[in-house]
Amino acid sequence: MTTPAGPRLWAVVGATGTGKTALSLDLAEALARRGRPAEIVNADAMQLYRGMDIGTAKLPVAERRGIRHHLLDVLDVTEEAAVARYQDAARAAIGDIHRRGADAVLVGGSGLYVSSVLYDFRFPPRDAALRARLESELDAHGPGVLFERLRTADPITAARVDPRNGRRVVRALEILAMGQETHGAALPDEPVLWSPATRVVGVAVPRDELVGRLDARVDAMWRGGLLDEVRHLQAAGIERGVTARRAIGYAQALAELAGAQTREEAIAETQALTRRYARRQVSWFRRYADVTWVQPGHDAASLAESP
Repeated sequence: MTTPAGPRLWAVVGATGTGKTALSLDLAEALARRGRPAEIVNADAMQLYRGMDIGTAKLPVAERRGIRHHLLDVLDVTEEAAVARYQDAARAAIGDIHRRGADAVLVGGSGLYVSSVLYDFRFPPRDAALRARLESELDAHGPGVLFERLRTADPITAARVDPRNGRRVVRALEILAMGQETHGAALPDEPVLWSPATRVVGVAVPRDELVGRLDARVDAMWRGGLLDEVRHLQAAGIERGVTARRAIGYAQALAELAGAQTREEAIAETQALTRRYARRQVSWFRRYADVTWVQPGHDAASLAESP
């Protein structure tokens, strides 16, 4: 294989807490040293939100090493994060980066968001009124009732959707109600890369080590001021938001502030949900073909130098 003559799209993927952010910065710097300037595009759904910093481990501006970042802090917490809109925005950002003669480094662990950029996904339309009715049912009854409805209507999609992920269940039901075929919340059977000059790098950590990392990260979130951050987000309307208020860590912090959970319960639940989410991320990205898997701290220069 030869190195593409034009700008390349890189993707740095993996479970939360594996060191993707650090590797993306190292890679961008290594590419620049080889005369290929690079800019970073966020693919973490919750890092799209302004003010959601501690609970998402968002990299502060001062620590971005002067590298231009895209699609961070682009949504208010009252807005809904939608993968179809993200796909358009991310591909537009990557196109602009490439037109400047730079490589684009897509980094994040939100599997469907990453896949929407890397592969030739086409998303069904949306129906705001229908979605609002389904969201009301989700709030009133929880995801279980809606998941059973999905399993009856479309067992193949239901088998691919986490029954606890209310937003994903609602979206599948919305699509079905409009007479459309769902995308199954999964990769296409034979995924086709959107951009041929693409290289995917996965960061992997042994499970036992990852569990320790994730539990420590959650403890650090609370020590680092997550509750104060959430208090400010309450003033910004996070409890009116569809997506942001359900984010792992933020939902539990809101419950603690409301007196519905103790500090210990909120932390323990966040740790358990984070571990479960990481397992799903690992399963998602392991299905990608042609991934270069590395460990945290891998020498980014060797990636930049390879074809």
